[in-house]
Amino acid sequence: MLNFEKKGQGKETLVLLHGFMENISIWSDFEKYLSQDFTLLKIDLPGHGKSDILAEVHTMEMMAEEVKKVLDHQNLKNIHLLGHSMGGYVSLAFAEQFSEYLKSVTLFFSTYFPDDEEKKEQRKKSYRIIKDAFAHYARAGVPNLFNPNERDVLEGKIETALEVALSTNNLGALACVKGMVERTDKKYVLENLDCRILVLAGKHDNAVKTENTINHLPDRTNIKSYVLDCGHNGHWEKPSICAEIINTELLHHLPKKLVL
Repeated sequence: MLNFEKKGQGKETLVLLHGFMENISIWSDFEKYLSQDFTLLKIDLPGHGKSDILAEVHTMEMMAEEVKKVLDHQNLKNIHLLGHSMGGYVSLAFAEQFSEYLKSVTLFFSTYFPDDEEKKEQRKKSYRIIKDAFAHYARAGVPNLFNPNERDVLEGKIETALEVALSTNNLGALACVKGMVERTDKKYVLENLDCRILVLAGKHDNAVKTENTINHLPDRTNIKSYVLDCGHNGHWEKPSICAEIINTELLHHLPKKLVL
């Protein structure tokens, strides 16, 4: 079973899924701002943190099934599911297969679109360097995930993100990259999902095409989106603002679109 950590005694369960080259430690800044009405369930996805590598390719669907095993072990349903980046892809795969578990899904600096052909080729070209020179791969990539206009302010956070990335098993990372290449378009999941859907995005996100993601969201009353003045890592760059949105949106209601 995947490694997980449960925290709090809130009446609502918020499940947090980290992104690529991350683990459950990434939520430390973010979680202290979250409402005490949440019980937090933080999960290390396969090949990350303390969770084992399970296959040569970690598809989003396979990882979603492993998340379900944790929920079943904890006798949890009616959950709020939040996924950062790759965790968002896993969340959509989970929603596709196990929608009956969900009260809400939050795409946290993530997207429902698959990789385009250029991105797939970039990922495929990275296979060898991830396998043979992972530290170089992490050091080259992690700083670019933060708002370039605030690199000096965010220096400490960037260093923390890099430490987390470097602690990742390179073969676990490789299995997930291969799985991300195989991702399919999940827009239809958003078009058909009955629970609340929340999308948080960054104006300066170099990993996700924010404008494309926001502009093509289905026009449904259960979907709300927020664009923040940050990069790809709202949990590190704007933790209090992100948490305030989550607290208010998942426990109450707000207008349909906000730019913060």
